[in-house]
Amino acid sequence: MEEQMTPSEQNLRLLSASIPANERFFIWCYDTDGKFIATSCPEPERMLLQKSFQMLGGIEKLLAYAVSGEKRPQLIGSAIGLQWAVTMEVERNGRLLFVMGPVFYSSPTVDGLQSVLRPYRDTVEGAAWAGQMIDRIGVMPIMPYAIFTRYVTMIHNVLTGDQLDVSVLFAGAGYEASLHAARPEDRDRNKIYLAERAMLKMVRNGDINYQSALNLSSTLSPGVPVQGRDPLQQTRISIIVFTSLVCRAAIEGGLSPEVAYPLGDSYIEATLNSNDTGELSALSMTMYHDFIYRVHRLHANPRYSLAVQKCCDYIELSLDRKIRIADLAALTGYTEYYLTEKFKKETGVPLFLYIRYAKIERAKTLLESTEYSVKDISEMLAFNTQNYFIKCFHEVTGYSPAQYRRQFLKPRTR
Repeated sequence: MEEQMTPSEQNLRLLSASIPANERFFIWCYDTDGKFIATSCPEPERMLLQKSFQMLGGIEKLLAYAVSGEKRPQLIGSAIGLQWAVTMEVERNGRLLFVMGPVFYSSPTVDGLQSVLRPYRDTVEGAAWAGQMIDRIGVMPIMPYAIFTRYVTMIHNVLTGDQLDVSVLFAGAGYEASLHAARPEDRDRNKIYLAERAMLKMVRNGDINYQSALNLSSTLSPGVPVQGRDPLQQTRISIIVFTSLVCRAAIEGGLSPEVAYPLGDSYIEATLNSNDTGELSALSMTMYHDFIYRVHRLHANPRYSLAVQKCCDYIELSLDRKIRIADLAALTGYTEYYLTEKFKKETGVPLFLYIRYAKIERAKTLLESTEYSVKDISEMLAFNTQNYFIKCFHEVTGYSPAQYRRQFLKPRTR
């Protein structure tokens, strides 16, 4: 006779069945008081991984998430590089928290793990746990960031009925994940250079539609390839270098050095004071967002009316969809005729051409920093057909998209 299962255990069984059997992706269920209910993790890993969650501050972060009102999954990082994600399911009888993981994004070494576990050996309990971690290093779950977040997104959508895409999750995690995206010997240095160049171009331009392109750039660029025993220190160093580059790009974009340098210093100080990889990744993205919006505000033309500036911002944020003048008119409360006349008078450019120029600028960035085909880029930017995209691109730049990419990607000589 099959044993009776609680609704939570039934949920776990259903959720686990959606993950390939060869993947070591575990799901844990807690109540909103942090009380453990059930898990899909088998013995003997169960006790060790549950203890790891407790020792690395996971319970406290879980409780903070429970009261935060956050409706998207959230990463729970740790000082040793072990990562979880958490989401919430609302039931008639209350709320349940589902924790996914843990995983390392890349294989830890014995020397590296011994180094980062040293502070935990001050107590008998901590020393015992650290010893078990070293002994069991060979069975630690390893999963690339892209696969981990894909499973987390799927589980979240099943639990909540949402239709979230990976690109809108973990706003602060992309950069940190990129630090572990590839081994040094696997990195394509030219791709990394192009990705970093695109990221810094967004800062110089104050491009507020940076998120999707940044997510893509983060998967291409593994960050500063600092090798060492301490993953927390590696993350700090990478974010400090990233902050310095972004700070200088913002100055090139027009931000005053008197503003940019103290702002960069404040983020670097916060980075040095943080002891959590999840917190650090969120900090790096906050910094990037902050600099971009400061440059964007500088570029906002003071001669533009509020309505025209609102249209410009809407266009920048909507390059992946068809932008209709009727939508812009509704946004501003004007008739289409009045808005088009007002827009051209203030900017000197017809509204339909402004939209086209903005899309072509984004196409140039994608051609420079990715391997997407011309057809893919045409669809991503919501052009009616690939041929129409090529025609528009040529009219604006004087090149076809393929010619532009070849011109930009000419081999560089030392």
